[in-house]
Amino acid sequence: MNNKICIVGLGYVGLPLAAAFATKYDVVGFDINQPRIEELSKGYDRTLELEKEQLLAVKDKLIYSSNIEDIKDCNIYIVTVPTPIDHSNRPDLTPLIKSSQTIGKVLKKDDIVIYESTVYPGVTEEVCVPQLEITSGMKFNTDFFCGYSPERINPGDKEHTVTKILKITSGSTPKIADIVDDLYKSIITAGTHKASSIKVAEAAKVIENTQRDVNIGLVNELALIFDVMNINTNDVIEAAATKWNFIKLKPGLVGGHCIGVDPYYLTYKSEELGYKPNLILGARQINNGMGKFIAEKTIKLMIKNGKIIKDANILVMGLTFKENCPDIRNTKVVDIIKELKDYGANIDVYEPWIDEKDKDYYDYTFVENPFKSNKKYDSIVVAVGHNKFKELSQEEYENIINDEKIIIDVKGIVPNPTWKL
Repeated sequence: MNNKICIVGLGYVGLPLAAAFATKYDVVGFDINQPRIEELSKGYDRTLELEKEQLLAVKDKLIYSSNIEDIKDCNIYIVTVPTPIDHSNRPDLTPLIKSSQTIGKVLKKDDIVIYESTVYPGVTEEVCVPQLEITSGMKFNTDFFCGYSPERINPGDKEHTVTKILKITSGSTPKIADIVDDLYKSIITAGTHKASSIKVAEAAKVIENTQRDVNIGLVNELALIFDVMNINTNDVIEAAATKWNFIKLKPGLVGGHCIGVDPYYLTYKSEELGYKPNLILGARQINNGMGKFIAEKTIKLMIKNGKIIKDANILVMGLTFKENCPDIRNTKVVDIIKELKDYGANIDVYEPWIDEKDKDYYDYTFVENPFKSNKKYDSIVVAVGHNKFKELSQEEYENIINDEKIIIDVKGIVPNPTWKL
């Protein structure tokens, strides 16, 4: 088959995938965000997942467009749009539904639509397929077919890139499953795993991050317990990790689009079917409370050291959900900031990775480099482990703090913090 591929959604997942497929196929990168299309056409990726040289290397095989006319002649459509949750932690399938409706308008006989977005088991066939059928007027598994191959992108990771991560694949019929698997095999050097059904592939994806969320929830709860006991959690973990089968994780904030979101897709479907997933929901509750805990710890230490909280100046270092990347999706640092503000403190945020345009989303005071200014702070909260922060010395941290030196280290990167998680 002479494939022409359309990637729908050019974010952290879609763009690297489009570039990878463009090494072998003609590809159209489709996104409704016109400024994003214009930036990519000029070789600039604001997510910093791909360098300009990587985009230029595939410029003859990859075009970017927000015009539906440009994707009419594609025969394979791969959907990589976000699957967020709403304010009630319920799945928001709007991007998936709208993408399916868009594809339905151009769908042709024997076309294949593959979904990569994280969902609960059943979404592809029970939510997306009906949209494709209604919009196209065609019949599923007779006129067109579907597949599911969950994304495994790790934002900011330059080692485990899309072609180097083993890919789960699946198809709506055995023949389509083989076609989808062969398609990904052509670019994924790490190999593929063909799941027995689309629902199995969907379930496999959603439990990957759920498992990690539960494990981190346990470590976070242990950190809360050991803090009450006045025991150093990191020392406990290092000691326990000497056993060969101990899973070594560290406590911390659980944000981002995956670990902090995906479990809610599974719990939503589980509760809809009448089963309450207490362990998963308990881990979510613990992890969601870590920002408040860190803020309260900061306030208590400030009070203990005789500092007035009202109008105190606190520097929060880092805002992105993880180190060394500009991704601010579902960052839990905002929970720390909100809690500190509720106590009446003045907050400055130092985030060297954030895109200037993303600052407009927050009503925060961003500072360029506090270590080159004369302003002094009452305490510092190091919330993200950027390499740039790791390079700072103890003296540099202390030089910008008034009186008693209070440094809260969430990531374990400060040489001698007042307290670390």
